Amino acid sequence: MADLLTIDDPDDPRLSDYTGLTDVELRRRREPAEGLFIAEGEKVIRRARQAGYEMRSMLLSAKWVDVMRDVIDEVPAPVYAVSPDLAERVTGYHVHRGALASMQRKPLPTAAELLTTARRVVVMESVNDHTNIGAIFRSAAALGMDAVLLSPDCADPLYRRSVKVSMGAVFSVPYARLESWPGDLETVREAGFTLLALTPADKARSLDEVAPHTMDRVALMLGAEGDGLSTRALRAADEWVRIPMAHGVDSLNVGAAAAVSFYAVTTGRPQA
Repeated sequence: MADLLTIDDPDDPRLSDYTGLTDVELRRRREPAEGLFIAEGEKVIRRARQAGYEMRSMLLSAKWVDVMRDVIDEVPAPVYAVSPDLAERVTGYHVHRGALASMQRKPLPTAAELLTTARRVVVMESVNDHTNIGAIFRSAAALGMDAVLLSPDCADPLYRRSVKVSMGAVFSVPYARLESWPGDLETVREAGFTLLALTPADKARSLDEVAPHTMDRVALMLGAEGDGLSTRALRAADEWVRIPMAHGVDSLNVGAAAAVSFYAVTTGRPQA
């Protein structure tokens, strides 16, 4: 059973995991280095625990203590009860969901390990917006993608905003970082995957025409919002594909494009 501790000092060192949550650059550096991430809200905290992440501590406003009582009774990590005002002073924003947990990261699998059993993977290049990362993971989980591969400069899927937007779906889809870009795309190809680069370019073939759902193994490549896939990534692909557009619209937000494309590559497959 966890210790329930009431804290009224925002500078209490026991709250250090939660300080400056709105300082994106600080948290980007600090969280991976210290092996932690922040889960926000009751559902996300529960999903993180269900996915096997170990809890370091929990920060709750008073009214959330009863809601999270079963978790408090199950975990050995300390639980800090604070006022909403103190939570805001520590984190830098109004914690309207009233519940935060500091969770311990797990070692990431290698891309080779994920590719052994996967048949449908998404490969992201330079997607550094946390909202887009979260949205893409949520669609990947919902539509049956088996794994996510990230270029070295993609944003952290376990950053608080990514986790929140995904509603905890980042815990459901395994992911790995590619160490060499775009060189490691050859590793994906050698594992039997057809590399499909999503692009609005005129030379790209329609997803309907390519029919990726009939292919044995597919790696769908997505680029960052605005810039799209780099020239090097496009050259490394086996084929360029696009989503047919109407009414003069040339492209979709990468999160929306991902959802449409995931359906195209997974439709007809049995879902877990």
